[in-house]
Amino acid sequence: MVKLGELSPESARHLLDKDCPPFETAPFVAGPPLRERRVAIVTTAGLHRRDDRNFDLSDLSYRVIPSNVRLRDLVMTQASVNFDRSGFQQDINVVLPLDRLREMEAAGEIGSIANFHYAFNGAGQLATAFEPTAREVGRMLKEDGVNAALLVPV
Repeated sequence: MVKLGELSPESARHLLDKDCPPFETAPFVAGPPLRERRVAIVTTAGLHRRDDRNFDLSDLSYRVIPSNVRLRDLVMTQASVNFDRSGFQQDINVVLPLDRLREMEAAGEIGSIANFHYAFNGAGQLATAFEPTAREVGRMLKEDGVNAALLVPV
């Protein structure tokens, strides 16, 4: 990822002008030890399976990524022209660390991996615009017994 100081003044201002609303309540809660947690990944990398619909710039939807997916079967349609894809191309785990979770589960460091993970396209929209779909994903995470989510903002 590029450093803010390396961006053009216009691109830097665009990022600095994004609103980051404060939480009205405490956003973090205590829970069981990591070795007992069921973990899911939520990424904004614009990832999806090859046969899924591509993301576009104004897309507020999400794509479901099954835990048993072969990572080579995922593609990125991240809409931001400012996004450097070289890290993703070298190792998808930088934007969807599923191999790392599999290793942690095998080592007993986490309880289990969720059945499904979720990808959004983080470019082009304010974070507040995603609230309806984020709530929907939250319900699905809860139904899957997830009690820890690894958020991977891209």
